[in-house]
Amino acid sequence: EGAELATGGTRRGIVVSTLAEARFFAAGGFDDILYAFPVPRWRLAECAALAQRLQAFQLLLDSAQGLQLLLQNPLPGGKRWLVWLKLDCGNGRAGIRPTDPEALALARAIARGSPALVTLVGVYAHCGNTYGCGDTAAVQAIARDTTAAVMAFVTA
Repeated sequence: EGAELATGGTRRGIVVSTLAEARFFAAGGFDDILYAFPVPRWRLAECAALAQRLQAFQLLLDSAQGLQLLLQNPLPGGKRWLVWLKLDCGNGRAGIRPTDPEALALARAIARGSPALVTLVGVYAHCGNTYGCGDTAAVQAIARDTTAAVMAFVTA
């Protein structure tokens, strides 16, 4: 009920951190879900099943290997993998640093590679490095830095 309220009743545009959450929300009628974890090889079959079932099941990519994994495992029936490029703007858990020269190359490879198989939806950054902040000013500083890094990357 909370997720339905949070989406204004649309049941679209939610982000989950586990496939169990994705399956739970899919069973509840949500059909636009972002799995906020770089695509894991060992979970590809589960991701493919959700991508086939939902209107928009989206994944994070943060490496050329992840892109190759999706390209080598196309979805059937004209469906395509919908991906967000995961940027690491200081959290250090997942993603590619936006200042890393490989980041721009990866974004271009996704966007220009095979859009009928893998489509770049956007870029994604998670400010998990705010969890240790002691006050609002520190959280706001990280948010500003992350926003600046993402905007500089997107502009490039």
